[in-house]
Amino acid sequence: MDENVKTPEAQTEEALTTAPQAQAVSPTPGNIWGSMEAMKVAYNMAKMLASSSLIPKDQYQGNPANCLIALEMANRTGFSPLHVMQNLYIIQGKPSWSGQFCAAAINACGKFSPLEYVQLLEEDGKTLRGYYAQATRLSTGKLCVASPVTWEMVKKEGWDKKSGSKWLSMPDLMFHYRAAAFFVREFCPEVLCGLQTAEEVQDVRGWESEKKKTVIALD
Repeated sequence: MDENVKTPEAQTEEALTTAPQAQAVSPTPGNIWGSMEAMKVAYNMAKMLASSSLIPKDQYQGNPANCLIALEMANRTGFSPLHVMQNLYIIQGKPSWSGQFCAAAINACGKFSPLEYVQLLEEDGKTLRGYYAQATRLSTGKLCVASPVTWEMVKKEGWDKKSGSKWLSMPDLMFHYRAAAFFVREFCPEVLCGLQTAEEVQDVRGWESEKKKTVIALD
């Protein structure tokens, strides 16, 4: 192979590291891809993260390109890159947030009081297998109540029939995850940047055992 022929990865790094000098630009929400200078700053940060032994090993350590994507998602959500790396899973090829990240994102967005999970009750006061999530919108004081998630819904949608489904082994936790996802869809979809939760994807595509990964692959 001709030693003068550079790989695409080498060409990308050279373009980023030799970009014209300009006033330093920090990678803030929405401008990582806005200029070569901003990309250079972000890429240097990504290389530093990739050298850390504290980030998930399989897909981030030694992989500045994937770390760059994590930085971009961190800018969009306001969470730290490490937090993003630990909570972004790939489920059968789809990038998906963990269920606990969904609730944390709601609580951290600053728009609502802490999220509450309320168990459904029948008219006679008996509890039903189901929950809904609620929180108060701080700007108006209005109580926001999301659509309920019921066991009847689980059965009709066939979520409990998927291979390896967690609805049979840990239903209460699954109710909470799904209730939080319903709240996000109805009142603050922007906090998840349009991505689904891992539980939503698995309920549709199945819960086959596969290694958890926290990366968006660059093809």
